[in-house]
Amino acid sequence: MAAPQEQATTDSTTEVRQAALRVVSYNLREHTANSELAALAESSQADVLCVQECDSTDLATSVGGLTLAASTQANRLGLAIYKRDDRFEVRDLGIHSLQKSLHDRVLSPAHERLIAMHLYDNQAETEVIVASFHASPLTATNSLRRKQIEAAHDFVRDLSSEAPAIMVGDFNYPWFQTNLRRKIEESGFALSLSDQPTYLRYRKFTGHFDFATSVGLHIAGVETLPAGISDHRPILVRADYEEPAAAGAPATEDAPAA
Repeated sequence: MAAPQEQATTDSTTEVRQAALRVVSYNLREHTANSELAALAESSQADVLCVQECDSTDLATSVGGLTLAASTQANRLGLAIYKRDDRFEVRDLGIHSLQKSLHDRVLSPAHERLIAMHLYDNQAETEVIVASFHASPLTATNSLRRKQIEAAHDFVRDLSSEAPAIMVGDFNYPWFQTNLRRKIEESGFALSLSDQPTYLRYRKFTGHFDFATSVGLHIAGVETLPAGISDHRPILVRADYEEPAAAGAPATEDAPAA
């Protein structure tokens, strides 16, 4: 399994603009951890909160200063995104189904596995895409999950080919991540794992299930937050925007590995 690390995408042609973006992702374990969202939003100081395995008919319209911006409607186990209204404006969004596994066809837990939202960040005065993603469970193959991730990235880029983007969620991909990282980097995105495992319910399944992929962002850190009711632990991603470096300006160095 690949070591957890911070991922910086800066090089000699980019510099980091310090406009911190705090994105939290949490798998609610069939909606059982829904009551924790308000406290999680407040304690993490999240700007955007992405959830998986939620019941869209039982979501609060606001939690911890964040407003519900979108949720899936066709799923038994759905997705949702909350955001700060005083910071972000929604310019576009897409809700998408992805290639189905046998588990999906038999039990129908999640027809729609991606919400991608094109936002305008009034604080940073820039566009950004934030997406909540949930891959098929471990009964599916890694190959199928890689196809789902690739398709999800394509849908993200359909919203904008230029705006920085971050996709967080339950990737269900705790092992053999070297090949996953290579495939993601070939598509122009970067893979960022958190500082601790995110799934601890079964000893043999312990690992990094929940993480982030991004493009056009400097990922300053991914923190695994304290466990709650869910079998997944939430993660907090801290990101800064990148922009072209001024002519003659020194290159920004990559962040050190965690």
